[in-house]
Parts: sequence; C-alpha cells; structure tokens
Amino acid sequence: MKYYLIFFVLTALFFSCSPYQKALKSDDIGLKFHMADSLYNVGQYKRALKLMEQIVPAYRGRPQAEKLMYIYSDTFYELGDYYLSGYQFERFSNSYPQSEKAEEAAFKGAKSFYHLSPRYSLEQKDTHTALEKLQNFINKFPDSEYMAEANLLVSELTNKLEKKEFEVAKQYYRLADYNRDYNSAIKALDNFILDHPGSEFREEAFFLKFKAAYELAVRSVAFRVEERLITSRGYYNLFLRNFPESKFRPEAEEIKRDIDNRLENKQV
Repeated sequence: MKYYLIFFVLTALFFSCSPYQKALKSDDIGLKFHMADSLYNVGQYKRALKLMEQIVPAYRGRPQAEKLMYIYSDTFYELGDYYLSGYQFERFSNSYPQSEKAEEAAFKGAKSFYHLSPRYSLEQKDTHTALEKLQNFINKFPDSEYMAEANLLVSELTNKLEKKEFEVAKQYYRLADYNRDYNSAIKALDNFILDHPGSEFREEAFFLKFKAAYELAVRSVAFRVEERLITSRGYYNLFLRNFPESKFRPEAEEIKRDIDNRLENKQV
C-alpha cells in the first residue's frame, strides 16, 4: 500500500506539472493557442477544446483568429457535437468568406446538419435544414471536390423524406382494412406518385393504389361494383405499363383475373 500511495502521488504531481496543465493555468494566450493547435493536430480534441474555449474571445479581430475559429469549429465536428459544429462552421463561413478553408468549412457545416437528420419515422425538421444547407453549398461551390459526396448526401436525405411520405400514404391503405376508407388510401397514394416522379417507392405505390381500388370495388354497394372494378382494372394497366417487371406483378395478375371473372360473369 505504501508503494501504491507513492506511485499515485508522483503520478498526480507529474500531470499537475505537465505542459498541458501549465497551459491551462497560464495567462499567456499565445501559449494556449500553440498548445491547442498541437493537440488538435494529433487528434487530442477534448484537451484542445478546453484550451480553445479559454482563448476564443481574446482572439477576435486578431490575425490568428481565422485559424483558431476553423480548428475550433472542426473540433466540435470531430467530437460529434454536430449542433455546435454546424453553428460554428456557419459563423466561420460568414466571417471569412475569402478563406482558403471557406469551401471545406461550408461543406462540413452542411454535413453537420446531415448528421443531425433522424431516422425517417421521426420529425424531419433537421433533414429539411440539412437539405437546404447542402443545396446552398452545391450552388455556391459547383466545382467543389466535395460535390460528389454532397450529391450523395442530398440523395440519401431526399430518399428519407420520400420514405416518410410513402409510409404515411401506405398507412392509409393499412387503415382501410379497418375503416373501409379506400378512397383516402387511393388519394394519398396518388398524391405521392404525383409528387415524387423519380422515387424508388413509386412501384409499390402504384401497386397499392391498384389494390385499394380493387378492395373498394368488391366492398361497394351492388350498383357501384361494376364501375369500380373497371376503374381498378385501369389502375392495373397503368401499374403494368410503368412496371412490367415488377416483383408485385404475380399478385397483381391474380387480382386482375378475379376482376375479369367478376365482370365477365356479372358477379358484381
């Protein structure tokens, strides 16, 4: 126990007298800057941040402020604090539009908001913000080395929003099994199709629209059945024309046969 106590005391003395501890306690902002920059460059972001937080106000308006504010912003980014990195990178971009780091700061600032985007089932305010920031970056730096990645991020976020909207439309279809409101399901799916002409969910949306029309027809009062079966057959043709190789085609054809049988045999 005696030796452990000696070791503990010596270790505590070593760290209390380390250059980092001296810099933290020092009034010399130049020393703090140098130490923070050195720690940042070797990936010691938490320690660097403690020093930068002490000197950022003191460096405003000084020539070194540009470098300090960039590494300050990037430290938050590297630590995964994307709210603060997004905010600080935006401040940097506005304060130093001519900086050689302006393009990288604008991209990382926009990407910070991308990291804040939640899974599709949640509120998508941050996703919309991320798309806005990324689009601003794309417009401002059309020849950027980050353009390919920026476009991929935009595509991913757009797909997330489309998935959320599709799941909402799909929920109308699921609920129709209980509330028999197939018209609302058809309308929701049709709106999705019209609003998202390039979506990967269009195939299923077309198919579900056809199924909803079929279910509406066979559950209708007698004098409406024939008319609605004919309408649903039109939706089948539209689905098949757009997606002739669809994975939903076997089920769609089975429903289509039932429609044809009902119409031919007047089972309406």
